[in-house]
Amino acid sequence: MRFTRGGLSIQSKLLIMLLGVSLVSSVVVGAIGFVNGRESLHAAAIDQLTTIREMRAAEITEAIGDVKLDASLHSRNLSAQTISAELNTAFDELQQQEITPEQQALLEAYYADAFIPELEERTGDEYGDTAFIPESNAGKYLQLQYSMGNIDFDADYDKLLNLNDSGDGTTYAQAAGRYGDYFTRLIDQAGYEDALLLNLEGDVVFSAYKGADLGTNLNTGPYRDTAFAQTYRDTIATNSVDAVGITDFERWVPSMNVPTIWVISPVGNDSRVTGAIAFQVSLDTINDVMTGGEQWKEQGLGDSGEVYLVGRDDLMRSTSRLLFEDPEAYAQRATDGGTAPSIAERVMEIRGPVLLQPVTTFAVEEAQAGRSGTTQGPGYLGQDSVTAYAPLEIEGLDWVIIARIDSTEAFAPVTDFTRNVLLSLLGILLGVSLLSLLLAQVFTRPIHRLVGAVHRVAEGDLDVQVPQGSRDEFGELGSAFNDMASSLRIKQELIEEQQKENEKLLHTLMPESVANKYKQGDEAISEAHENVSVVFAELVGFDEHARGLSAEEEIGQLNTLMRGFDEAAEKAGVEKVRTLHGGYLASSGMVIPRVDNVRRSVEFARNLVGVIDRFNVQNGTSLALRAGVDSGTVTSGLVARTSLAYDLWGDAVNLAYRVRSVTGEPGIYVSQTVRDRTQELVDYVEAGTVESQGRTETVWKVV
Repeated sequence: MRFTRGGLSIQSKLLIMLLGVSLVSSVVVGAIGFVNGRESLHAAAIDQLTTIREMRAAEITEAIGDVKLDASLHSRNLSAQTISAELNTAFDELQQQEITPEQQALLEAYYADAFIPELEERTGDEYGDTAFIPESNAGKYLQLQYSMGNIDFDADYDKLLNLNDSGDGTTYAQAAGRYGDYFTRLIDQAGYEDALLLNLEGDVVFSAYKGADLGTNLNTGPYRDTAFAQTYRDTIATNSVDAVGITDFERWVPSMNVPTIWVISPVGNDSRVTGAIAFQVSLDTINDVMTGGEQWKEQGLGDSGEVYLVGRDDLMRSTSRLLFEDPEAYAQRATDGGTAPSIAERVMEIRGPVLLQPVTTFAVEEAQAGRSGTTQGPGYLGQDSVTAYAPLEIEGLDWVIIARIDSTEAFAPVTDFTRNVLLSLLGILLGVSLLSLLLAQVFTRPIHRLVGAVHRVAEGDLDVQVPQGSRDEFGELGSAFNDMASSLRIKQELIEEQQKENEKLLHTLMPESVANKYKQGDEAISEAHENVSVVFAELVGFDEHARGLSAEEEIGQLNTLMRGFDEAAEKAGVEKVRTLHGGYLASSGMVIPRVDNVRRSVEFARNLVGVIDRFNVQNGTSLALRAGVDSGTVTSGLVARTSLAYDLWGDAVNLAYRVRSVTGEPGIYVSQTVRDRTQELVDYVEAGTVESQGRTETVWKVV
């Protein structure tokens, strides 16, 4: 009887399969395209960032190189040499200038009432009222004549720049009036924040803007511990007009704590150095280079990209794009990115992150370690960024350059690409669905012809054949089905033959009576046998011999011995029961009843000695045999059904086991029963006694 099973029809399954294959293939293709597209876009963004980073690195290196070259050229200029010599002499004359108490009070009032309050307001720090007053009379006099003109911090600084002759009639005022225009032109043409002239003792003998650093001494004065002072000393110590020193950014108090870079070069010629010229590089000079003139988007950095510098102290050395474009957003993102709120507020107040904004990203760490590369991860404002980094090769400056752009912007084309892929997938699925429905109907028609034949085979009719219609795959399926039916018939015949072979093999492992019970499913199978001889043989000395062998050598030699034992058993007409490690259990008269089973057992034991002797000769060993022989009643059976372990037990087995070790010496030992039945054939000597079943049993040894 045929039953109809509920569920999806093959047509429905084929339809689902076609749709599934289409979906999977489309997703795989889309995924591959998506990954490749993302990698291509990522590589393009990285390449663009790397190019911009290299361009900016070259530009900033060139800009600083130009400043250093400019300083070197001006320091060798004849005008600079003349100015240095005359102003040094004039400054020395001013050392004799007397500073009256009234003048001292005016100078102190300038610092206490004007300079210090303004400085404290801008920095948030506290300073002493007289902390920045020069020590020398010349320095005080110059500040009285020039620097106090800066008392109004909203004054016209161009006017101060051109105020060189104070009109006091001193040699200094006359020299400054003659040569001050030289510095004025330097400031106007090169765009420096200030230009200083120093003598060899560290005195600032001239300042273009006549600030609070005029007249101070870099060796003993208020700015002696600055990087500017140390670089001046190092540069002067070279005593070479070719030397050029540069400082990293430091906050310069005379400029109201604005971050400042100084470039210093000795003034003189090859025969004499008279002092040094120092140019204060504008922060705007660095920012103009790093921002590309604030043309980020036009230069390929999009809406969020930027290039900035970071020093060894992990603080920025150039401005932030977001600070320039949206200060409020900068403060919020900087705080969210881990910057202390007080620092973010201070950056907003002064509109500059230099020496304030920390940058402790992976890119900075790698660049500071001297490595160049690219990475993706959180930026200094917390946003996920694509970053290109590298160290800057500028002598005197330990900076790294970072080019970054928000990952969302860098990978924006990926979103469009993904949308297009999804729309394409939907279109493909719709078309494939309609096509799959049509194909499923066509493909399933021939299958129905096979259903009846399959059911007949399931019912056991292996002679069934189906007609072969078309010449396509379904025709091949019909032919394959016919071949399958024929193959099933052949395999059925082979299985029947194999079953016969298995039964023969089973009879070689155990007696037929035991095998029949095993096939019937008996759990406990055993048989008692009368008049059976048992040989229990044990190798002596093999364990000691095996200690010097590898595991493979030990198994190989043991197998050689056991094969010899098997051949001896077959020759003597005894049956092997099982093999032990270094031992052998055999019987005679159990499977095949034998009248002379005792003789055969003793003969087998003596043959084992011969096997061992031959082994010793071949391998240079000294193995021996200790065997026990008894005859009587035994029981055989299966002791472990899962592994078909056929075993033997009973009094005869126990006594054979015990008599073999009566003396502990090698030899063949037999029970009284065995000796009585073979004394006419074999010579024995008494070896001892053992207790067996409450009586004393005499043990005999084969001579």
